[in-house]
Amino acid sequence: MNSFFSHSLRSIIILQRLLITGIVALSCLTLSAQAATVSVSNYPLFLLSQAVTEGAPPAKQLLQAGEVGHHGSISPGDIKAIQDSKFVVWFGEPLENNLAASLNSAPNAIALFKFDAFNRHPLRDVKGEAITGTLDPHIWLDPENAKAITRALAVIHSHANPQYKALYQANAQKFAKRLDKGVLATKQSTATKALPYWAYHDAYQYMEDSLKLQLVGSLSTDHHLAPKASQLRWLNEKRPAKQMCLVSPSAPAKGLLAKLQPVKSTVQAEDMSTSKDFVSGWQSMAQQIRQCIA
Repeated sequence: MNSFFSHSLRSIIILQRLLITGIVALSCLTLSAQAATVSVSNYPLFLLSQAVTEGAPPAKQLLQAGEVGHHGSISPGDIKAIQDSKFVVWFGEPLENNLAASLNSAPNAIALFKFDAFNRHPLRDVKGEAITGTLDPHIWLDPENAKAITRALAVIHSHANPQYKALYQANAQKFAKRLDKGVLATKQSTATKALPYWAYHDAYQYMEDSLKLQLVGSLSTDHHLAPKASQLRWLNEKRPAKQMCLVSPSAPAKGLLAKLQPVKSTVQAEDMSTSKDFVSGWQSMAQQIRQCIA
């Protein structure tokens, strides 16, 4: 058992104890025969929740696909859903600052970033250098993190709807086995050394270990911001391979690609908004990124 997995497992046990403590305080109301509502913040968290609640009522999704949390807003109906939910699970303000005003003080909100149960990396600048004291929030793209999140969700859903506890736990275990199988299949086709790639903005760091990838530069700090001419020059001057792969959350402009030739590109939404299932979605992302680099 590797050290990270051991640490993650211990952290999930601690998380469960903390959740039980907090949930007892919130469980004064008697559960009705109808399943209590659990809301989750964004699309990747909804996909992970779906894996846990398969065969039982699903969680309510607050933000729509494509609205990871940097952008997008919640409606009055969403605010009512937050108030009516037994629990609201979100990542936290570093990712979902548009939810912070509603959830930071909500007594039924659970912010996953507050628990030391996940592998974390700092943000990196456009040259790939780590920025001290920061958090890259795209933690769900790390398979070990995805499994840890489903274990946490199984605990939360079980306290909201204890009649489904055995189902939630079984689903979390099934998810872990499926994801492990998918990652193993991907690893069997990866190279023996890290392969360099570019990102439009640095959102894929948590997939790099599984795919043996190395970011060698980003075009911009945000996919809504155009890259500077000086950054394009730097990328071309430092390119480690004749043909590079650019991973981008949306289709890059042809004029931009012309300035980076020879280059291939692959469109990969970091919130997995084109996927209906987390495991198959992760595998598809992994395969397409590797094909772009190969």
